[in-house]
Amino acid sequence: MPHHLSEAARILGERIREQRLTFAISQDDVANLAGMNVSNYGKIERGLSNPTFHTVVRIAAVLGVDPGSLLTGLDESTLPRTAETFTARDFVRERTKRRTAPHR
Repeated sequence: MPHHLSEAARILGERIREQRLTFAISQDDVANLAGMNVSNYGKIERGLSNPTFHTVVRIAAVLGVDPGSLLTGLDESTLPRTAETFTARDFVRERTKRRTAPHR
């Protein structure tokens, strides 16, 4: 069985699936209502796809939920690990430090 792209993708897919099941409708129904391929929709529910922002908004609209509710609580810890992650604050601090450092 394929692995999820990330914990974030798994959680998003699970939330979308739960909303779909509250209406007792099929993946095919939601995909058609959202104007997308059912195979691609299924991958999103299984956490095997990284949907675009527009796709998330379309799916949320079909399911009658705020797109933010599908993303609440997802943060850097739910994404795949990277070698090193810097925040904008880290970047600005380092840039300032380098600009003010004496030239050799």
